[in-house]
Amino acid sequence: MIPKVLRNPWVALTAIIFAAGGYSTYLRFAKGLGASTNLSDQFPWGIWIGFDVLCGVGLAAGGFTICALVHILRLKKYAPLARPAVLTAFIGYVLVVGGLLFDLGHPWRIWHPLVMWNPHSVMFEVAWCVMAYTTVLAAEVSVLFFEKFRMRRMTKIMHAATLPLSILAVLLSMLHQSSLGSLFLIVPGRLHELWYTPLLPLLFFTSAMGAGLAVAIVESNLSARGFGHDLPRPALLGAARLAAGILSLYLVIRFADLLRTGALLHLRFDERATWFFLLEITVGFVIPIIYFASPAVLHNRRTLYRAAQLCLLGFIINRLNVSVTGFEVVSGHTYVPAWTEVAVTITIITAGVWAVYFAERYLPVLEAHPAEPEWRWKGEPATKLAWRGA
Repeated sequence: MIPKVLRNPWVALTAIIFAAGGYSTYLRFAKGLGASTNLSDQFPWGIWIGFDVLCGVGLAAGGFTICALVHILRLKKYAPLARPAVLTAFIGYVLVVGGLLFDLGHPWRIWHPLVMWNPHSVMFEVAWCVMAYTTVLAAEVSVLFFEKFRMRRMTKIMHAATLPLSILAVLLSMLHQSSLGSLFLIVPGRLHELWYTPLLPLLFFTSAMGAGLAVAIVESNLSARGFGHDLPRPALLGAARLAAGILSLYLVIRFADLLRTGALLHLRFDERATWFFLLEITVGFVIPIIYFASPAVLHNRRTLYRAAQLCLLGFIINRLNVSVTGFEVVSGHTYVPAWTEVAVTITIITAGVWAVYFAERYLPVLEAHPAEPEWRWKGEPATKLAWRGA
């Protein structure tokens, strides 16, 4: 007899994923990296770094981007996105730390940067900024619990601390989002010229901001479907237009640098790197920019949602190109993740999805700033007010 709770297909699928992830976790910590991964001396970083860390940190950039718009620049139309963005960022960073524990050869030594300082190391700076920013996110998220349990004094204190916490979050995020790109500056000659550039820190930071806004659009659509509330239309339209501008800036910087280095003159269509580069640029940047800049797309919630998904897909391809494809082509070694590596990654993602779901269901994440369906752009006819594709 199947228990009633497992009759829900999503719960049943989650149970299967967690079972596979649990077994993979046992292999990792009982028998080591060699038994649980396809990593090697030639390829020491796989998807646990390329996806779980590089993509995870970048996709959580919506937290500082939205908070900067709302609390520092005082653009209140983005307020409905602030709390979900901070919540998603906090959960994302917790999961990034979890993924890093799997990748470290001696995960029990993760606390060493706290007392063993090496200020000349980029990894040291990244470690400190991630720890500090996760702490800041925890403080920002704590207000949800204080409001939930009616702790009025603590709620008042945390509301008063919103601005300084937002400023600190932006500073820390600017440091470590760019420093993740700095990690790859130490491998000239080993990373393909389509991705190796001294501007990697700037490109990592810029692409993370665009991806963070796309995450806010996707998360708003999913939560609207799951909980049946209205979408914050003005905020989503503004986020899409801002994302189009940031992605356009990224492309200008990227292609100007590729022209400077001459990498575009050496594109070879018989080389796998060329096709991955074109896929990344087309799917993650060109198509989303066209979509986000199109009024027809902006007024259709489904196409806006799809455009944001493409942006995230392209961002993921970009980070995997930098961390995997660019090294494979140059080294001649092919890395295919073991099923246990994939199982751990899917388990981490699943845990994050459920964490966001339960937080939005039981905490006042969506209540503080209700949607404004009566709002419309200046001069916009009332007949255009409704979302198309709803």
